[in-house]
Amino acid sequence: MTNEPAVKPKFKGVGVRLVSAVGLVLFCMAPFYFGGWLWAALAGLFGGRMIFEWVRMSDPAPKLPAYLAPILGLLAGAIYIVQGNTGWAVLALILTAVAVAGIQAARKGDSLPNRIGWAVLGVAYIIVPTLLIIGMRGNEVGFDTIGFQRLLFILVCVVAADVGAYFGGSMFGGPKLAPKLSPNKTWSGFFAGQLAAIILGAIVGSMVGIGWLSGAFFALPIAILSVLGDLFESGIKRKLQVKDTGGLMPGHGGLLDRLDSLMAAVIGAAIILAIFPNIWA
Repeated sequence: MTNEPAVKPKFKGVGVRLVSAVGLVLFCMAPFYFGGWLWAALAGLFGGRMIFEWVRMSDPAPKLPAYLAPILGLLAGAIYIVQGNTGWAVLALILTAVAVAGIQAARKGDSLPNRIGWAVLGVAYIIVPTLLIIGMRGNEVGFDTIGFQRLLFILVCVVAADVGAYFGGSMFGGPKLAPKLSPNKTWSGFFAGQLAAIILGAIVGSMVGIGWLSGAFFALPIAILSVLGDLFESGIKRKLQVKDTGGLMPGHGGLLDRLDSLMAAVIGAAIILAIFPNIWA
């Protein structure tokens, strides 16, 4: 009898991933619709959880202040954003970065520069996109508000790129996209995800009034950035020798593992809209 290598099943774990994703959507639906303080509370809750995962992953011996300082900074920034005080939110962000650096400096130790670097990076990597998500959604209630439609468009493009890449890579396989960072990602999955994002971006764009062509063009950089965000987090985990940031979501790992693509896409979308505001007049 010959021992043939086991064939890796296609779409492994898709059921668990689907249930987790649907549960997350249902949990976010009402706050997303109402926006304002309710949405800020949910985004702040998610941001706080991601900060917890980040500190636990990047700090070899975290103390309570290492968790509290960035969480309080996020809370202050979220309050200012909802109130429309962007300048105060930026100041809160800067003071938070100074605070987390000071907390690490007070602890001293051989790995002091690395600890300070990881702590400050966590502020930029988690708090900035969380505040952008709150600000983009805005305070208006309903499906027909600009904030709801803009953020929905970004979410659809990110999800389309992720789902398209998962199924495209599982079906076609082929050369790896970045084997050292994420061995499961393939070029076939990358292009399938980009195509899915462009198609859905065009559809959603036509539905929300920016037109299918603008929707398709706007979807492409968002989808590319979502992949880069995923690879960036994979590189961080490899550097820190961590498999998952947590076990909160079955099939996905931690919340940071699930939202890494969205955070990069939101930052990119905010920059694009700031430079080309006529994309979404």
